[in-house]
Amino acid sequence: MKRMGPTKQQDLQALAGNLLRTARAKAGVSQARLAQLAGMPRSTVERIEAGTRQPSLPTLGKLLAALDLDLRPRLEPYDDHDDVLNANSASMTPDQRAATDARHEALVALVDAGRIASA
Repeated sequence: MKRMGPTKQQDLQALAGNLLRTARAKAGVSQARLAQLAGMPRSTVERIEAGTRQPSLPTLGKLLAALDLDLRPRLEPYDDHDDVLNANSASMTPDQRAATDARHEALVALVDAGRIASA
């Protein structure tokens, strides 16, 4: 059995927030509107998307159902793409990693804004 490294653990912890943010952006719905549709506080949606709260599967399912989506996990065989990305990240200086993360967040924000504007 392969051991999960710290970056993979971090990626796993961010999975629910990334999934919810992507689903919400595709639907063109704000955090406030999603919270209203799901009958939850806005802070719940905000914390899940920020990665500071890990939702239960029923909670995540309820949020996705509010967007007319189903939660259908699919298990995939292991591949090494995360290992390659982790090795690349490990070779960066803290400044390089921060710049890469900032570019990634800026790209996500542009995509989110474009999806919401086109809805």
